[in-house]
Amino acid sequence: MEDKMKDKKMLSKEEELKEKIAELTNDLQRTRADFENYRKQVEAQKENEKKATRLATIYRLLGLLDDLDRAFATYAELEPLKKTMDKSLKELGLSKIATEGEFNPDLHDAVMVDGEGEKEIIEEVLRPGYYYEKEVLRPAMVKVKKI
Repeated sequence: MEDKMKDKKMLSKEEELKEKIAELTNDLQRTRADFENYRKQVEAQKENEKKATRLATIYRLLGLLDDLDRAFATYAELEPLKKTMDKSLKELGLSKIATEGEFNPDLHDAVMVDGEGEKEIIEEVLRPGYYYEKEVLRPAMVKVKKI
């Protein structure tokens, strides 16, 4: 009889230890998952800060790019410099918004509109617009003609 009581106590103690091990294992798994989520969140935050910094820097350079575009339009001998600059901008994820054809209010900012028709086409580009990594950074400022 005493042996049966010892066996019951040992089984009870063994079950208690198994429960404790299961509880600690679950706690460890939750802690690992929490840490992994935290690590991913910190990485995403770092990437967002890098992108925001790059974006702010590029945005501040847009005025200079506008001045360079006017110089390139005036002086044909600057064409090699223009090609180099365009290549560098592309490497930075910056590209000009197309301004040929129809007016698109998502990409173009119409500051002047002439005509009375239904179809709106871009007549003149007053200031180029830019994409940054396929998102509109600044819409192109255009003159629109309705035909």
